[in-house]
Parts: sequence; structure tokens; C-alpha cells
Amino acid sequence: MLSKHPKGLYVAFFANMGERFGFYTMIAIFMLFLQAKYGFDSSKASQIYGIFLFLVYFLPLIGGIIADRVLGYGKTISIGMAVMFVGYMLLAIPSTMNSGFGLIIVALAVISIGTGLFKGNLQALVGNLYDDPQYSSKRDNAFNIFYMGINIGAMFAPTAAERISNWILSASHYTYDAKIPALAHKFLNGTLTSSSEYLSIAQKQDPAVTLESLGNFSEKYINTLSESYHYGFGVACISLIISMIIFWSFRKHYKHADMNEKQKAKSLEHQSKVVELTKEQTRERFIALGLVFLVVIFFWMSFHQNGVVMTIFARDYTVPNVSKFTNLWFDLFGLLPIFLSIIGLVYLLKKNSTTTARTLGAIAFVGFAILAYLRYNTYSDINPFTPQKFQHFNPFFIVALTPLVIGIFSYLNKKGKEPSAPRKIGFGMILAATGFAILLFGSIGLPSPKMLNETVAPDNFLVSPYWLISTYFTLTIAELFLSPIGISFVSKVAPPKYKGMMQGGWFTATAIGNYLTSVIGFLWVKMPLWGLWLVLVTCCLLSAAFIFSVMKRLEKV
Repeated sequence: MLSKHPKGLYVAFFANMGERFGFYTMIAIFMLFLQAKYGFDSSKASQIYGIFLFLVYFLPLIGGIIADRVLGYGKTISIGMAVMFVGYMLLAIPSTMNSGFGLIIVALAVISIGTGLFKGNLQALVGNLYDDPQYSSKRDNAFNIFYMGINIGAMFAPTAAERISNWILSASHYTYDAKIPALAHKFLNGTLTSSSEYLSIAQKQDPAVTLESLGNFSEKYINTLSESYHYGFGVACISLIISMIIFWSFRKHYKHADMNEKQKAKSLEHQSKVVELTKEQTRERFIALGLVFLVVIFFWMSFHQNGVVMTIFARDYTVPNVSKFTNLWFDLFGLLPIFLSIIGLVYLLKKNSTTTARTLGAIAFVGFAILAYLRYNTYSDINPFTPQKFQHFNPFFIVALTPLVIGIFSYLNKKGKEPSAPRKIGFGMILAATGFAILLFGSIGLPSPKMLNETVAPDNFLVSPYWLISTYFTLTIAELFLSPIGISFVSKVAPPKYKGMMQGGWFTATAIGNYLTSVIGFLWVKMPLWGLWLVLVTCCLLSAAFIFSVMKRLEKV
């Protein structure tokens, strides 16, 4: 899987991994931060979240044009990382409850601009590496590997966010309780109908709290929790420094691919590599890409509910404590040894493995199994977890399933039966619909958010975490059929003069989908839960039907 690729791929892999670790640490807690610190309801918080993600994924279009026409890819990427660093620094500056919102908006704008310069152009740079006939047949696999780097970074982000949050809370002798932020704001603004239940919850944090001091407790708890989230945002600064060092230190491995078409035309060495398309060829490619972009809008609108209503569902409708066995899923330091032990077993039993590979496989199988067992024995019978921990499932499943998916596609390729990229995207939309159908069935009989006044559901309505875990698993398979394949399709089909811009076009479609996440957030208090998931199922199925209806046109470019 990793052999016979240009070294520049691995430079991009690790540079992207560091940047994405920081970004997803922020995303894991961003909705929780907005609602905890400012008391925003789900509609307003998801609107801010949606606008931010729209800018993050729209601005790569501008960044791509800048790289295509002016600076080239490497310089634009480098400037983008520096700008993002400033944005995360601003976001990490702590302030008290209900204050500092203007600085948050400025920070989000700066992060968006930096991401716009960085994200699409790094993908264009990877695509350039595979314009070489020596590597062109490995383009799809390359983007799967590149995509896995994104998700290795994202996989550890929720754990980092939780550890930092718990550390700051524990310094004030608090623990995380999902019920407190909403109740604290309602108490402080005078909309809480009864204070007795809230008082009993507060006294679990501090037994000395009385009804008279409940307001002081509310402010102190919210300020401490908000501070913990600010520290979580600061993690991105550290990871970006690492990304910058990697990208700048190993430039020699991608330098030959760091040229746009204008720069090639001015270089005697690369003039012969400039590709000119007719107006008709360019037009056909733009149309094909536009049709794919239209479909992925609805995928990202659905998929990125992981940071909006799926996070709220995790907080308000899912049990906050799990058994020892289930806790393995929420603890990466228990889950990863199990995964690595299974990898070792695969190499041990693989028919064509060398003696060395089998020996190492046996050592890994036994060694990591022992580590997992030792970790398991540290768990309590009942283990609390925070809502953001659900967000490590998608990147974990990406990392775990990517080798399997690549293997299946490689096998089908050898048999001459591998589906085309557009066909894979269509299958991905069907799988996405299946994922939300799981949540639909899991939500039948639950009270609506409106009935609960957007507070945590009573204990008798809290559901098993396996409903969300199953949904994340299914959505991950859908993502593997759609996202890395779509990026590879764009890098292959985009007219050479517009590579950066077309990668930006892919992200613009993603941006529109991300903004539309706020529509689902708005519907959160307007519909029964099962009806909300049905909207997403319907959108995904209609998108699948559309892409299959235009399949012939897509497959001929």
C-alpha cells in the first residue's frame, strides 16, 4: 500500500496530519464551547459553526486562484500555515463568561483565510506528484493514503481536547457535567423554572453551594469550563509549528511538483510539460466536475452533522457513563493496542508473509494484546466520558478501514471490475443514507428537543452509545467511497491551468454543504428526532439517484 510512491507524498501526509490534528481538536469542542460560554441555543451556535465551516471550505477557491496565477503552491501553503497560527493564537486567549465574542469572530476569520491558502493547494501539490507517468496509476491510492494522514491527526484530537478540559476543570476541583452549562445560563438569566434539581447537581461539584451562592457557582463553573476550551484551541498552535517544520525542511522531495502552469511555461526545463486543452475539452471537464460538486454538497451537509446535531445528540440523548467493555471504544489508549494486535495477527497468518514479517506480526499480536489487557484492567465498572469523544470514531475507522478498502479496490482493479470514481461516489451516498437510517431507528420514541427545552433528556430516555458508534462506522465507509476518491477525481480531471482553483471548487461544494449544516441545526427544535434524521436520509438518497442519472457523462471525461 505504501510502496513505490514519491517521497513528496509523505511530506504532505505528515504536514497535513499536524494541521488537521489542531483543526479537529478545535472542532471537537467548538459547539460545546459556544453553548457553554455564551449560552447560545442550538440554532444560533450551529449558524456560527456553519458560517465558519463555509468560510474554511470556500476560501480554498480563492487560495487556489492565487496559487495558480501568482505565487505557486508551496509559497501559498506556507503563508497559509503562518496565518492559521495567528488565528489559533487569538482563539486561545481566555476571557470570562459572555465576553470576548468579537475576538472569537476575528480569530475564526483569520483561521478561515489561512486554511483557504493551505488546504486545497496542498492537495493540488499531491496531484502534481502523480502527473508523472511513473506514478499516475497510483493516484487513487495516493489520495487514500493522504486522507489517512488527515484522519490520524483527527483521531487523537477529541482525546487531546478532553484531557486538556478535564485537567483545567480538575485544577478547580470540578468534573465535566453536560447538564450544567444550559442550567447555569437559564438560572443566571432567570428562565429556570425550578432551581432544586440544579442545586443538587451543583452540590455534587461543590457540597458548600447553597441556593444563595448558586449564581456564583454558575459563573465560576462556566468560566473554568470556557478556559479549558480555550486551552484546547491552543493545541492547534503547537501542531501547526510541527507541520511548518516538516513542510519547509523536506521541500526537496516535492520541489519538482511545486509549479503551476505559468511557472512551467517560463521554465526551459518544464515547458514541454505544459498541457493545452481545447475550449470544448475544458468545458466538458468543468461540467463533469460541477456535477460531482453538486452531489458532494449534500454529503457534507449530512456528514458534518458530527460537529452539530450529532454532538448535541451525544450530549443530550446518550448515556454519559459506560461499562468497562464499552469504555474500550472511548479510550484510544485501549482501542489502538487492540487494533495493532489485530494487524499483527493479520501478518502472522498472511500466506505470502516472510518469516521476518510473521515473527514481527506474532510479537505485535502478543505485545499489543497484553497492553490492551493491562489498560482494560485500569477501568472502573462505570466510566464517564464527554460528548466530544464520539468524534474520534470517524478518524479511527478511517485509519482502520483504509487498508481494507484500498485492498478491495486493488483486487477489483486486477479483475477489471473496479467501479469508476463517480460510481464510487454514488455508492458512498447510499451508504451515508444507511448511516442516518440507523439513528432514525434509534431515535423512535425519544422526546423532541423542543419538549425538553434543549436540556439533557431524563435518564430513562438516554440511549446506548452504540447507535452513534454504528452511524459513525457506516458514515466512515461512505466517506472512503466519496472523499479521497472525489479529490483524486478532481486532480485527474481538472484542466491543468486550473488545478488549484478546481481543488478550491471541491472545497467550495464542501463549504456550501457545511453552511447547510446550520439548516439541520435550525430544525433541531422544530421536528421530532426521527424526522430530523429522515431529512438527511432523503437528501443522501436523492443525491445518489442524481449522480447515477448522469453517470455516462461523468465516466467519459
